[in-house]
Order: sequence, then structure tokens, then C-alpha cells
Amino acid sequence: MITSSSTAGNTSSAQQNARQAADGMLKSADKAIDATRTYANNAFDSADEKMHALQNKVEPALDRLSVKAQAFASQGMDMAAQAKDKAKESLTHYSAATSRYVADKPMQSVLIAAAVGAAVAIVVSAAYNRSSR
Repeated sequence: MITSSSTAGNTSSAQQNARQAADGMLKSADKAIDATRTYANNAFDSADEKMHALQNKVEPALDRLSVKAQAFASQGMDMAAQAKDKAKESLTHYSAATSRYVADKPMQSVLIAAAVGAAVAIVVSAAYNRSSR
């Protein structure tokens, strides 16, 4: 026969077993969470280290490219300045030569200018007549 004290003892024992099992599962879950957290932190640390290593490799290459680009830009500017100076020198030379020619041969200069003016007028007139058709 089952007495009420034995039933109460069994119930108390079952409750205690359930509590112990729940506590055990809670401890296991805490351990799993801690292990996952540790794994995630290690993965982030590793990724951070790799990113910094890659950055340390890339930065010097970018610096070298920047220096080369600046050198090419400087060289290009120097070449443009030289070309400008040469063009200015040539223009000055031809302007002086033209002025001397006009001073030495004024009548020939007027006739050449008139011939060039007439040729330009003919070309413009022909272009105008062609486009109006």
C-alpha cells in the first residue's frame, strides 16, 4: 500500500531530480554559449589581424603609386611648359620675320594679302552657295 508520506517523498524526490536536471541543462547551455562567444571573438580577432596585415601590404604600394603619379604629373607639366616656351619662341621668330618682310617689301606684301583675301572670299562664297542649294 502506498501511503501519503511515501507519495510525498516520491514527489519531493522527483522534483529534486527535475531541478538537478534543469540545473545541469542550464550549466551546459551556459558552457555552449561561452564556447560560442569565445569562438566568435577568436574569429573576429583573426579577421582583424588579417585585415591589418593586408592594409600594411597595400599602403606602401599605394604610396609608391602616388609618388609615381606625382612624378608623371610633374614631368607632364614640365613638358607642357617647354612646349609653350618653344611655341612662343617660334611665334616671336615668325612674327619678326613677317614684320621684316612687310617693311622690306611693302608692295609685294599688299598684293599677297589681297590675293589671300580674294582666295578666302572665293572659298567662303563657294561654301555658302553649296550649302544654300
